[in-house]
Amino acid sequence: MAIAGRACVHTILIVGLALICCEAKGVPRAARRGANGDPFKGKTFGRSNIVGSNEKVFNVLQFGAKPDGRKDCTEPFIRAWRATCDFKGSSRLLIPGGTFLISQVVFGGPCNGPTPKIVQVSGTVKATTDVSEYSSAEWVLFEAITGLIVTGSGTFDGQGGAVWKYNDCKGNNNCVQLPSNIKFNKVTNGLIRGLTSLNSKGTHLFITNSENIRARNLHIRAPADSPNTDGIHVSHSNNVRIAKTSVSTGDDCISIVQGATNVAINKLTCGPGHGISVGSLGKYHNEEDVRGIIVKNCTLTGTQNGVRIKTWPGSDPSAAFGMLFQNIVMNYVRNPIIIDQGYCAGSHGCNKSGNLKLTSSSKSHVQQDACQNVQFNNIDLKFRQKGMAAATATCDNAKVGYSGRQNPPPCRRGA
Repeated sequence: MAIAGRACVHTILIVGLALICCEAKGVPRAARRGANGDPFKGKTFGRSNIVGSNEKVFNVLQFGAKPDGRKDCTEPFIRAWRATCDFKGSSRLLIPGGTFLISQVVFGGPCNGPTPKIVQVSGTVKATTDVSEYSSAEWVLFEAITGLIVTGSGTFDGQGGAVWKYNDCKGNNNCVQLPSNIKFNKVTNGLIRGLTSLNSKGTHLFITNSENIRARNLHIRAPADSPNTDGIHVSHSNNVRIAKTSVSTGDDCISIVQGATNVAINKLTCGPGHGISVGSLGKYHNEEDVRGIIVKNCTLTGTQNGVRIKTWPGSDPSAAFGMLFQNIVMNYVRNPIIIDQGYCAGSHGCNKSGNLKLTSSSKSHVQQDACQNVQFNNIDLKFRQKGMAAATATCDNAKVGYSGRQNPPPCRRGA
């Protein structure tokens, strides 16, 4: 366990190639299913790009959109969505091939008719680059919708390269966040699949205040030096599943923060980027807990960090618990595991980390700050940088236990 101030983290790190049983190790069955069950269980979505026989299609071209990449198509998109949402039968919004330029748009509910409403994207949607046109920190917002599928082979291009120079968040804690490409807010039973998110101004996919969300087969791309371009951000949401998705970006591939519960990540490829982060936590007063996090069968290559858990000191009590990291492959990752908490309060103990097989590009593989009762089992970290000293693990103010294979050797005390 690691605690920053009064923000408490209980975690299991089981990262490696061996199959490990996770039953009764901090992630109970109910947490893995989600509090209200799984409405997507047993369903396939390969036919969501095929129009049903009784389905009404609302093509944005019919509402005045021009696929030339020059005309502002914001209003035609809004009108097409309103027709789709208000229709009392099964309906689909179609964005066909071509390039469409739009500024900030809200696809809002609640909607009429049977669920789900489908948004099919075949073309490229480009964002305008004048940040004064964005009244809040999102470009395409799906809000207050029950039953939603956003699907297709199309692309959302945030054209972030034109505005990243205005991002001053690295040195300004009160900075204004640039718009995310896509945001789900208050969406229940939602699926987003198959799409490409390119060069977002801010976060690529922002999921918040939502329930039962699936993100599958997404392709997320931005340069390694693009600022604050998190791949997928999850907060205040329950039962979120991310699978078969690739992220190459300038910040966290996945960030999981306050109020995120029952989040499962499977078969993610990450890199470049900052890895998979839980936190930061504890920065604000009265933050909600984080629990039931499962990350497995993922590959990280050339990232700054691997798995990172981070909290802020001095905030109101909050907890992160029931976290499992399993079967993670890291290639040339600078800092494979970081647990950064500041100090540990109370008498709660850390859970175990075991069966770890990684490769790294820096000497200090495992870093913990202010943790007690941390257990590492069967660690195998291969240092691949020629001509440098052997890899080490560093700990500061930590009580660490070891069993099985330990490569690098057990943690040395920090200065």
